[in-house]
Amino acid sequence: MKKFTPIHPTGNVWREPTGKKLAIQDVEKPNLFRDLFPYSEVPRIPFDGVTIPLDPAEEPVITCTTFRDGQQARPPYSVEQIVAIYDLLHKLGGPEGIIRQCEFFLYSDKDKEAVRQCLERNYRYPEITGWIRAVEKDFHLVKEMGLKETGILTSASDYHIFLKLNSTRAKALDKYLGLVKAALSSGVIPRCHFEDITRADIYGFIVPFAQRLMELAEEAKTKIKIRLCDTMGYGVPWAQAALPRSVPKLVRALHKDGGVPKEWLEWHGHNDFYLVTANALSAWLFGCAGLNATVLGFGERTGNTPIEVACVTHAELTGSTNGMDFSVITELAEYFKEEIHFRIPHNMPLVGKDFNITRAGIHADGAIKNEEIYNIFDTGKLLNRPPSVSVTDKSGVSGILYWIQTQTDLKTEGLTKNHPGVVNLRDWVDEVYRDGRTTSISSDEMMAEVKKHLPHLFRSEFDRIKARVAAIALDLVTKMVTNPAIRSMDAKLQEPVLEEYIVKDPFIKYIYITDTEGVKVTRNVVHPYDRAKYDREFELHQDFADRNWFVRPMKDGEAHITDFYISRFDDTLCVTVSAPVRDEREEIIGVLGADIRFEDAAKLEEGEEHLQHEE
Repeated sequence: MKKFTPIHPTGNVWREPTGKKLAIQDVEKPNLFRDLFPYSEVPRIPFDGVTIPLDPAEEPVITCTTFRDGQQARPPYSVEQIVAIYDLLHKLGGPEGIIRQCEFFLYSDKDKEAVRQCLERNYRYPEITGWIRAVEKDFHLVKEMGLKETGILTSASDYHIFLKLNSTRAKALDKYLGLVKAALSSGVIPRCHFEDITRADIYGFIVPFAQRLMELAEEAKTKIKIRLCDTMGYGVPWAQAALPRSVPKLVRALHKDGGVPKEWLEWHGHNDFYLVTANALSAWLFGCAGLNATVLGFGERTGNTPIEVACVTHAELTGSTNGMDFSVITELAEYFKEEIHFRIPHNMPLVGKDFNITRAGIHADGAIKNEEIYNIFDTGKLLNRPPSVSVTDKSGVSGILYWIQTQTDLKTEGLTKNHPGVVNLRDWVDEVYRDGRTTSISSDEMMAEVKKHLPHLFRSEFDRIKARVAAIALDLVTKMVTNPAIRSMDAKLQEPVLEEYIVKDPFIKYIYITDTEGVKVTRNVVHPYDRAKYDREFELHQDFADRNWFVRPMKDGEAHITDFYISRFDDTLCVTVSAPVRDEREEIIGVLGADIRFEDAAKLEEGEEHLQHEE
């Protein structure tokens, strides 16, 4: 077995900063640092025997890439979801703007609409910024949206310059500087994303590039930001490590030799080697003012620094929450679970279901006596997540009921410790411990048993589908009844419009309208291929005054959806959705009804196509 032996790099040897202007080393062949990145083996961590001092920025802040890099790891968010998450980020970051900026894609119509709606919030923080490729034609997107800052993809390593772009360092530099000049001429602050910096030639390309950017900033009398992108997660947090993998030395080289002010530097890490949070902390401590993060750590491949961890770490370093509202971390987790249907791992720090639950029996005993013994901080006060203990043979019916009430989102009103289901759970727990169990009951085990003994507390996947179909159907008829032709109560005007609706939404079997007496005033509007099946069954002037779908809208003026029924025509599972038709004085003058094939409506896919862009 080999002992740990420090690897001494053959390139990127650390030098004490001099501020001397460096020229680009325009090599003929890419420098892939094979001594550090052999590819057929795991990479090496180099050490050079040089330690550098801590040198934090005066004002460390957090920036957010949830809507850019964060969308490269999951199905794209809808516009409504983006706006809701943006609202929560604004609340989490507080009035001091600890979460200072959010960057957005600008390519699809949905991207642009999300930016527009977030801009309409008129929040000071987080400021909305863009992201574009190193292509000049992309720049019009930034100007079109009226943003003050944009990120620009400026790939930094020879892996990208030579092997991906099929270019050279000199050509890449000219291309990047040209786009930066275009940004400056338009009054937009450029943020250059030094992609793959932890495999780059620091003194042969990175520092000279940064120096050129600072010269342009001086000429334009404005700022040019630099984001250090650890694209493959190769960064390490130790000051004793060597370039290009040492995060402290990368930050120091760009600040001292590159001449980049600390407040213009930003760190963007990935978690390929589980060091994403340690590297982010290291970047802050050695002079990088900005830390780029995402909600729940979503990001390409292994993800980015979780923004919830970044916020707590910021408070640890500064000794204050600085106005941040940590209870929003719990709100974000709940939003992702309920609205986005993302299953957060139970043991995920700060947001996981079990992160502050004590499991070991001896620990549980201590936690019950004093929660501070086994809780990281007052999670009840700060995160709105009180600590709890897991179930053991000492829990009893009271402990089991408490677990259900505090560790699930189930509606437990009226549930008591005397409920047969709770008693049965107690009996099950006693039995497994009689059989020799010594560990506490896990949340997964407990939840499975709760589902078995208290099934009425749960909302099934079928219930969720039913709710989604109901929302789609109710929204549909609510919009239909606002159409002027429908409100005319003239069948000659109504029927052509109903035909348009049924073609657009083929899950509708047929649509019809009655007057306030329940008498049908239109024919059944059906799909052409179904006309023979349905038209003769429901003629004009039929009386539906006793039908529930008619009675309920007439009674309360709201849209309604019926329970399931089996169609007598084709044996399909259906629902009827209806809504009142009103005149210009908002008085009810009729009822519109639509019969819907449930299975067809349930198959509707939410969301739309979204282009994926890389960094």
